[in-house]
Amino acid sequence: MAARQSTSIGVEMVLGEPVLILAGDLDVRSTGELRAAVHDHIRSCGTDLISPVVLDISAVRSVDATALKVIAAASRQAQRYGVRVVLRGAQPAVRRMLHLTHLIRLIELEREPIPA
Repeated sequence: MAARQSTSIGVEMVLGEPVLILAGDLDVRSTGELRAAVHDHIRSCGTDLISPVVLDISAVRSVDATALKVIAAASRQAQRYGVRVVLRGAQPAVRRMLHLTHLIRLIELEREPIPA
């Protein structure tokens, strides 16, 4: 039996902006931890933000629809208070899952600079 990879969640300051760093596998087993971390992060950032609340998922290996629904629900709730939630570093597998689940309509992805 293969060992389950753990999920890692942590907050880090990146150029003065608080960024929630997510890593590992985001699936149905980690949704409770994910939900708490995302809502706590949004709450701690406050509602007087000019810049968006950033969730860095560049170290996420895999994600399922349940985890994406948690992020989408948190994003929609934050929007009610005028706060934008943005995903940073979405890998192709995550982007594919966002499109397959149609959650791409509810979750904003950070624009990546076009290489010169």
